[in-house]
Amino acid sequence: MPSGWGARRPRLVASDLDGTLLRSDGAVSPRTAAVWAALPRVGVETVLVTARPPRWMHDLAQVVGEHGIAVCGNGAFVYDVPRRRVVAAHGLPDEVLDTLVRELRGGIPGIWFAAERVSGPLIEPGFPTPAEHPVPEGAVIAAVEERGPEPVGKLLALAPGIPDEDFLDTVTAIVGERAHVAFSGVGGLAEINARGVTKAVGLARWAAARGIDAAQVWAFGDMPNDLPMLRWAGRAIAVANAHPEVLAIVDEVCPSNDEDGVAIVVERLLESAR
Repeated sequence: MPSGWGARRPRLVASDLDGTLLRSDGAVSPRTAAVWAALPRVGVETVLVTARPPRWMHDLAQVVGEHGIAVCGNGAFVYDVPRRRVVAAHGLPDEVLDTLVRELRGGIPGIWFAAERVSGPLIEPGFPTPAEHPVPEGAVIAAVEERGPEPVGKLLALAPGIPDEDFLDTVTAIVGERAHVAFSGVGGLAEINARGVTKAVGLARWAAARGIDAAQVWAFGDMPNDLPMLRWAGRAIAVANAHPEVLAIVDEVCPSNDEDGVAIVVERLLESAR
């Protein structure tokens, strides 16, 4: 164990979910669930920070505990997981969204959109939904231009006929500085949030409200959409299976998600608190 860990113990530990805290099959190992639940008992806050929308968090209520909070949608939503309640939302301004959709349709043939909102998803007819994530019951099926007045927290875009890297580069170029484009590892999916809405901003806002600054935060991640959060946190830790861009900037690399890498680091932290 590194010397001085007790003095440098974080007040908050944050972790991405898919590819980081969760195993490759999407499950939480008993070891990881146990150590994550133990952190609040030694005075360390926990927050899950994920690209997932709130509706994909329900199966994780047992992990986050009674007061579990998740920063979802790459920072668009703050979600009280056990109570199934969105406590804050940061959406794309309507005029920005309408302009981006128009320009993306004009610049990328065959593009499809979906949108995540507080009430649930809006999915365009024909949007290529992967088999592992079928259209949920109750989803609104409509063109994004017909979405109505409810704000969009995250806009999703796909163009199956274009290589993933080319598509993401083109989306980023068209969007420019008007919004934030993220990539969380889902093949070819561009995730577009309001300008200034990232995992880092969502986590920082939540921490600041509790008097916690970046130096007191440890963050775990694996994909490029985790980079802002990892750069912000006082200690950045990547699982061994992380994207090369992530591995290049972190303070520590732990074992992979399938080897309970987050749990191994947290266990050392818990040991130092005894």
